Amino acid sequence: MGNPHTPSDKSGMRINKFIAHAGVCSRRDADTLVEQGRVKVDGEVVTEHGTRVHPGQHVEVDDSTIQLADFDYILLNKPKDTISTTDDPKGRDTVLQAAGIPENNPKGMFPVGRLDRNTTGVLLLTNDGDLAHRLMHPSFEISKIYFVRTREPVKPHELDQLQKGVELDDGPAAADRVTYIDQRINKTDVALEIHEGRNRQVRRMFESLGHDIVQLDRAKYAGLTTGKLDRGRWRRLRPHEVRSLRKRVNLK
Repeated sequence: MGNPHTPSDKSGMRINKFIAHAGVCSRRDADTLVEQGRVKVDGEVVTEHGTRVHPGQHVEVDDSTIQLADFDYILLNKPKDTISTTDDPKGRDTVLQAAGIPENNPKGMFPVGRLDRNTTGVLLLTNDGDLAHRLMHPSFEISKIYFVRTREPVKPHELDQLQKGVELDDGPAAADRVTYIDQRINKTDVALEIHEGRNRQVRRMFESLGHDIVQLDRAKYAGLTTGKLDRGRWRRLRPHEVRSLRKRVNLK
């Protein structure tokens, strides 16, 4: 008889799915871990993508035991002065701490994408590796809406320029939509929608036009808003919100 977790065995759970459901990473990244020989099942290194895991088997990634975790989905209204990472060598506050997640992070939670330290607003935390990977993948064009406050008024032709596209050091970038929040009050408050997620993209777009951003808040991400959630507070997503997210990225 063959090894019970060989690719020819069609029972059990595929190794990449097991790793993703354990909250380690996406299935695609799990395939890379397998190819690199960093995954063991019952103490044996496995390198076949079709390897299957059965109940009671012991799985390790980089010599650390992993196990299936219930998926969790947290919506955080990110406060300023927090780092969008699971830990920080400099001891700065992280978004996991802001969401009340224990230091040992037993469920393997992580932020979906990043907001820079002083950007506030909607941030999703989860251990659903497949969902996170797809939400961040450019092919799904996940919409993000930001409220931007600049030091000086933004001129109408500059709004047009943001929508037509500006040149950044990593290539051109354009807003899907951009408008004053209420030009009767001021022209320093702008709403901007993009579907890309490059590092500090919104700040750099405005900087390319000579504007300093004094406040930046992500108001909507993949249909999620903070609603009545105060800054620094969090809540778990409701079942219909999870279903909506997964539908957006073609996950059952």
